Amino acid sequence: MGQHPNPLTVRKADHPIEPLFLKRWSPRAMSGEPVTDAELMRLFEAARWAPSTRNEQEWRFLFARNGSEHWPTFFGLLAAGNQSWCERAAVLVVVLAHTSFSNTGAPNPVHLYDAGAAWQNLALQGASMGLVVHGMAGFDFQEARTALRVPDEFAVAAMFALGRPGDPDSLAPDLRDREVPSGRRPATQSICEGPFAF
Repeated sequence: MGQHPNPLTVRKADHPIEPLFLKRWSPRAMSGEPVTDAELMRLFEAARWAPSTRNEQEWRFLFARNGSEHWPTFFGLLAAGNQSWCERAAVLVVVLAHTSFSNTGAPNPVHLYDAGAAWQNLALQGASMGLVVHGMAGFDFQEARTALRVPDEFAVAAMFALGRPGDPDSLAPDLRDREVPSGRRPATQSICEGPFAF
């Protein structure tokens, strides 16, 4: 049985950071085992404490456990390539973001930014718990809105699969080859003091 590589031996930071940032990555191989209610709530609790403009907490999470009555709907939203490995996920989650301020109704220009902060909190918590948390854009956004009855004032932002690590050898060969923690370009290539000069 194969195992995932340890991200802390594969990835090296150029500047001192907390190891959790290197530990978090997006494997696809999952075991199919369920996660407990307590584990799931720990993840959502971490998301709860993300920063947000005016404390709007724009994020909402719709989820389905594998084998539940809601699973076929969530699973059916996925692109075929994602279905091939998500079938062994314990939970599928759709991330929403409220697009306007609750007190005025004015458009909130950072609703997706704040929902992304909540997702990152959740993903880091998952990494600290040894879980797989894999974000995805490969799904039908409009069908998610329709099938899950998402009101117009919410944006459908993303999906993610959640589960326990599984055997990478269970993946299709093309995915198995990609089942390693990825690197990142140097921070200096993503920053610029002053006007845009990339």
